[in-house]
Amino acid sequence: MTAARGAALTDTAAAALAAATSSAAGRRRRWRRRYLLAALGGAAVLAWALAALLAPWITPYAPATVNVAGRLAAPSAAHWLGTDELGRDVLTRIIFGARTSLIVGFTVVLIGGALGTLVGAVAAYARGWAEEILMRATDLMFCFPPIILAMAIAAALGIGTRNTVIAMLVVWWPKFARLARSLVLGQRSLEYVAAARTIGFAPAHILFRQILPNALGPLVVLLTLDVGNAILVFAGLSFLGLGVVPPTPEWGSMVSEGRELVSQWWVATFPGLAILTVVIGFNFVGDGLRDWLDPHARRR
Repeated sequence: MTAARGAALTDTAAAALAAATSSAAGRRRRWRRRYLLAALGGAAVLAWALAALLAPWITPYAPATVNVAGRLAAPSAAHWLGTDELGRDVLTRIIFGARTSLIVGFTVVLIGGALGTLVGAVAAYARGWAEEILMRATDLMFCFPPIILAMAIAAALGIGTRNTVIAMLVVWWPKFARLARSLVLGQRSLEYVAAARTIGFAPAHILFRQILPNALGPLVVLLTLDVGNAILVFAGLSFLGLGVVPPTPEWGSMVSEGRELVSQWWVATFPGLAILTVVIGFNFVGDGLRDWLDPHARRR
């Protein structure tokens, strides 16, 4: 009887060990897959950043050089990605367009993120009338579809990169305000905040030196994901003629220029692929950061 019970316990322990080993192996496989995608996304983003930085030295032509005799030439050894309607080299314009797209994407996200974080953090920590005013202003911005509002503002301000950035900033900060408010509300009732108040730290010190550093994880993830979104929105506005001033190279405007050239598919296809790769790259990096910063994800 004792031997049978011991054998049963041994079998149970072996089964539990096998299940735990299998579960751990499954988690490792999932993490390898997640980090592989994050690494691929990071490589894509880094490649575009380097291309944008080194554009004048790695491109064979000037982005605005017109060659009517060579207009709409198919991809060849002379023009790897072909030429557009004015004979401009598509590869050169894509690489220079990366500069515009990345600068606008980072500018909108960093400034909009900083402004929104400041609004949400102050509202959550101050409470009272300050929270009411700041969050009602934030809620008001959510009454309008962001893309439509950005289009309306850009159209009112006029064509140009600066005006488009301003239009995007107007609609970009509210999401950060809401996230920052929820994060600060979750932190302000914790013991370390009460201890800081007891010691006599100023409210600004507690908010910016104590609370926000402990709430940065989700904000960093949103910042990373939103760079790709900002590039996509900017490309969309440029596609509609509300972005850059020609002949400035920009991916969305390049897609717009080639949208009716069905036979000359390379004019619109390659800029579209550039948008796709950089947006997916930032999304993969953002997903990887979210999994790394989330302690619950590490246990899944």
